[in-house]
Amino acid sequence: MDDHDEGYTGPAVLTVDGRDVPVQARLDSRHEPHDGRLHWFGRIRPEGAAPDLAGTRVELATPSGRARARLGDVDPWGRYRVTGIGTPPFRLDEPDLEE
Repeated sequence: MDDHDEGYTGPAVLTVDGRDVPVQARLDSRHEPHDGRLHWFGRIRPEGAAPDLAGTRVELATPSGRARARLGDVDPWGRYRVTGIGTPPFRLDEPDLEE
């Protein structure tokens, strides 16, 4: 597992229709000033065979959290786009209010 200041990279579990699918994830987030909400996003790659999941609403869990998500397109390397709004499935560092 590799946590870094700007997101999460490492193992995760995708829950689809009550079934857990192990995945590798690379996730990040940003605050969207247009709607005032936190948007998180990234790519996940299923470990092993997985059904076509594009467009599916799922839940994604990492060692530090869990959140509902939506899967999108698949890139040429077999990684699905994953997006969510609100608290992400990974730990966020406290913002530095001194700056």
